[in-house]
Order: sequence, then C-alpha cells, then structure tokens
Amino acid sequence: MSLDAAPDTVSSSPMPRRRGMTRRQALTAAVAAGVGVGAVRLLGTTMQTLSQPPPAAGSDWISPLESESARVMHLLRRATFGYTDVELESALSAGFNRTVDRLLETAPAEAPVFDASPTPGGRFPIAQLQQWWVNHMLGTPTPYAERMTLFWHGHFTSDYRKAADNTLMYWQNLTWRRMALTDLRSMLMQVTTDPAMLRYLDLAASTGQSPNENYSRELMELFTMGPGNYTEEDVRQGARALAGWQLPRPDSYATVTIDNANSVARRLPVYTTQAPGVFNNRRAYHGTVTFLGQAGSIDTQGVIDRILVQPATAQLIAAKVAQDFVNPQPDQVFVTRLADTFRRSDYDIKTLMRSVFTSQEFTAAASYRALLKSPTELMVHAAKALGATGLSRVIVAAGSGMGQSLFDPPDVSGWPSNAAWISTNTVVERVNFVTAALGQTKASLPSASAAVHRHLEGIVSPQTASLFNQAPDEAARWFIILASPEFQLK
Repeated sequence: MSLDAAPDTVSSSPMPRRRGMTRRQALTAAVAAGVGVGAVRLLGTTMQTLSQPPPAAGSDWISPLESESARVMHLLRRATFGYTDVELESALSAGFNRTVDRLLETAPAEAPVFDASPTPGGRFPIAQLQQWWVNHMLGTPTPYAERMTLFWHGHFTSDYRKAADNTLMYWQNLTWRRMALTDLRSMLMQVTTDPAMLRYLDLAASTGQSPNENYSRELMELFTMGPGNYTEEDVRQGARALAGWQLPRPDSYATVTIDNANSVARRLPVYTTQAPGVFNNRRAYHGTVTFLGQAGSIDTQGVIDRILVQPATAQLIAAKVAQDFVNPQPDQVFVTRLADTFRRSDYDIKTLMRSVFTSQEFTAAASYRALLKSPTELMVHAAKALGATGLSRVIVAAGSGMGQSLFDPPDVSGWPSNAAWISTNTVVERVNFVTAALGQTKASLPSASAAVHRHLEGIVSPQTASLFNQAPDEAARWFIILASPEFQLK
C-alpha cells in the first residue's frame, strides 16, 4: 500500500492519557539543553522555543500500530536502519507479514572488499574501516542482516585497540555478518575462534599449563548465561578446556618503519586471506575437567554444548533481543516464551526473530516509540531519509561524540541502550550531526511535509508541529524532523 499525499502543514496528534514525565518530554528537555549549538545557527529565532522547559506532566502519543502501514514502518525502524523512499514503498506494497518473511529469509549480502585489509600489521586508520561499514549500511540490499551484524557486534564485543590489528577487526565484521542469521551453537564456535576475539579476551595466550580465564568468564557471564549461573570453578575449568587456540599463520611478513624520527622498524604480519584461529594440540590441556556439572575430557565444542544445555542461555539471549527490538523492560512472561521457542529450535536465530516480530508485544501500543535509536541507527536513518548516500564520513566523525564509535565499544559488555544514550552532551552531538548532515547534502532535499508522514507517521507533539509549521524553508523543516524527539525514537 502507498501512503496518502502529505499536507503542507503538520498537525499534532491527540494525546489523551495524562501521566508524569514522558519519553517525549525527557527528550525535548534534552534537546533544549543543547539546541543553541547548531539549531539557532540554522533556524534563528524559530528554534528559541525549544529552550522553554516542558510542563511537569504530559502524555504519550497515541499508537498508530493498528494500521498496516504504521506496522510496516515500525518494523523497518527496528529491524533495519530506517528506510529510503524506495525501501518503504516496497515494504508497504508487500505488507507486514511478507516483509517479515523477506527480511528473515534473505541471506546477508556480502560487504565489498576492504582494499586496505592486507596492510602489514593492519596498521590502517580505524576510521577507514568505520567508513567502509557505514557505506555498506547505507547501500546494502539486506539491511536487516546489517542491523543484526551491529547487534552481534555489541554483544560479542571486541575493540580494535586490544586486537591491535585492524585487519582482524575487518575479518570479524565479515564473520559476524555471515553468522548473524544462523544458530547460536555454530556462532559460539566462530566467536571463540575469531582471531580478533582470541586477542581481545586473551584466549590466544592461554595454554593448558597456564590457562587464561578471561574468555571463559566472559563467554558465560556476558555472551551466554549471565552472572549467578556458573561458579568460579567453572571459570577455571572452562579456561582449561578452551586452551590451545592460536592466531592463524600470516601469509607473509613485511618490515615497516613505525617511527621515522628514530628509525624504528618492525617486522609485521601480512594477512591476505581470512582464516580462523588454529588449534595447537601441544598447547591444550589434556587432563579431566569438570565443567557445569559434567566431568571428562571436554574440548571447545564440549564447553559450548554444556553452555547450551543451561536454561539461562536462552533466557539471556531472548531478554537482550527483546530489550533491543521490542521494549526496554520486556515482560518476563514474554521473554520466557521467546526463550522456550529459541531453545526448542536448537537455538535458531531466524526462529527467535520471527517470534519477536510476529508477537503481539512487538506491535502493541506500549511498544510504539518505546525504544531510543542508537547513534548509528539515528544517523543511518537520517541519511536514508534525506536520500544522501555520501554521509559516511560525517556519520563516522559524529559517532564518538554520541557515544558509539564502531569497532571501539567502551568495554567487553558493549554499548548501553535506550535511555542510556541520552545526556546533555550526547544530545548536543545529535543536534550538531543534523546540522552537519544537512550541510553536506548537496542534492535538492525531498519533501519535508511528506517525510513527516513517511518517517513519523504524521504523529508529532504540538511543539514539533508548531516548529515545523513556522520553519521558513525545506532545510529548516528537515532540521525540525531529524532533531525532533520523535525521530530519536523507534
């Protein structure tokens, strides 16, 4: 189905339910704190009203999710990175159910070859790799797979600083994309043997004689089971069972000057072909271990199998998916239902995500605009809405200030989510990104009036409607859309 033509002016939505401070008001207050940085420069006095504090009580929007078109847009905002006009029209024509099928059943498109990957020691600027990934996000024919790649990047974390070879981070990104829609059992083996992960959590340095416990601990605590579901002895025994993995052998070596002033050179590895870690049996532990209640000669696959037997594993993954795609505080009954389905499917990711997208909870009124876009989601959606394909450099430059620099999560637990993205400083950066993006958009802008309906379902607060209708030109109206509290939500 197609959307109706948009009017030239925008009306605010009715908002009948009265209660305390709402998500809209919290975000509006945050925008007010930083609007002077970029907004006043672009819109002049028309933006001054954002500096006025919101009332102490207010209302949420009325959910439009009884409408098929609204459900389709809701799905695309959460399962992809927003949409272009062409992507939206295609999904509207197919309808919600067929779009779910297409997203789930379409294999991930391979990312283009990153030309700098054979650089000795992976010593190319990380910004180049970040820009390469953002370009793929903007242009991929399989945006759901890319959204899941980002999800797993935030779950199975590594950072380029500890990996110390950006080629390995490039490989990890390729692996996470290929495994994103498969099953948790095979994923955990690929995660364990990924060269960047081997470095990041020190498994490459672990031997049977001197086991390193870092990966064993995080595998259970953050990646699968969660705290309280294993013992310190399980960590020690797991480290023994996992020992023996090494980085793959480089294809060659190159001598590179790393300090011209002092004539310091180093012999650095050169990788031209992606490869997983290599198991060295001489470095492994050959005794009996007792791990999660089972004793015997347990290897890496045995560790993974024991983890998957534990009910806590399905619960943790289901809860994290629900928080990222449905609601920041999902109902425990819903999470348990997802976990049971996930476990019965032998941990099939497609089955889990189909259960999420087709659930009543996903399209419930309480789910509408219940989540906050991550910086990457916000920026890629903005670029798609503008039809601007050349914003990857701007997006990469802005990400750090908003709190999300790709390939550089803050710690092993990954990035925060939802309300944690918002602070006075990060909202300033969100507003400034909108200014920068509009400044870099050289082509004529699409209709802002149509965009209110295509990207916000025409449902905005009185404040946003007033600012939009007062805006003097298309650039100003687009600023109101992209900097609005409504656009920050999904």
